[in-house]
Amino acid sequence: MPPAILWSIGELAEHAGVTVKTVRFYSDRGLLPEAGRSSGGHRRYGPEALDRLRLIRSLRTLDLPVPEVGRLLEQDEVLGDALEDAVARQLRELGSQLTALRWREAALQLLHDCPPEERADRLTLIGGLTTPPDTTALARFWRRALPPRMPAELTAAIVDAAVPQPPADPAPAQVLAFARLHALAARGCSGGSHSPAGKTACPNELARTDAEYRPAVLYQGLAEAYDLASAELRAGRDPRDGTALDSFVAAHAASRSTRDTPAFRRRLRLMLTVTDDPVIARYWELAGELTTPDDPTLGSAHTWLRTALDGQLTSAPDGPMAPAA
Repeated sequence: MPPAILWSIGELAEHAGVTVKTVRFYSDRGLLPEAGRSSGGHRRYGPEALDRLRLIRSLRTLDLPVPEVGRLLEQDEVLGDALEDAVARQLRELGSQLTALRWREAALQLLHDCPPEERADRLTLIGGLTTPPDTTALARFWRRALPPRMPAELTAAIVDAAVPQPPADPAPAQVLAFARLHALAARGCSGGSHSPAGKTACPNELARTDAEYRPAVLYQGLAEAYDLASAELRAGRDPRDGTALDSFVAAHAASRSTRDTPAFRRRLRLMLTVTDDPVIARYWELAGELTTPDDPTLGSAHTWLRTALDGQLTSAPDGPMAPAA
């Protein structure tokens, strides 16, 4: 039997087209097993080490960390599910890094293009953001704003719908809008009570005057009404009578254990006017700059429904025909 082919560390490095330092690095970390040692104690490697070294270099080309490469090499099938999972993780991390770079670029462009007298204020706003931007303050804003007597699942669904996701590739104006939105939410978290249905359209003050008030019923009904209104917005339709408006009014009526009548619609319009909140209006204005017409905000759906109700009552001042109970 011919003697086994054994290479010195320098010979392996030459065959692989790498430096001796590279071979020694991976060998020291246990990624490149030795076939033996020379009589002088020098490392010797078999031909299989060349394939192993090439595989290691290919994995490192994907920017996989050395410990991750080591875990992959321990698998029976390096090119199986373990590699797929590792590549997926790298893609997610790279996507996050690219998003951070795009936000940083847009923020720099925003500062570069703004008038000198506005630069300090904009720098302060941008300084409050992370890259990629974090929506924790916005979610906290809504959790504090919503009534406490609500199922956790419903609260989570509302928060998810109310918090806009920052675009992956923002324009400078969107960076400014998100920075302002983040600052507004951070201030709002320090106190006050707001809701997407108006300052008190769901929480405390109405509850004081209406013992039958059930916020969970209101918000469950509003979810359907907002979905219907959003479909109208995506279709480019102006506010009008119809199923969306009826659903909106029915949600408010059911939450107070009453019926949808002409009198209730007049009362609802007055209530919504009295409870208008400029902070919430500003929130939705800024959130709208981060979304597209195909993805209307809850605020734009609410405005569409409010306008539809106002239009109905204006055209029929003595009271509209309410849906049959």
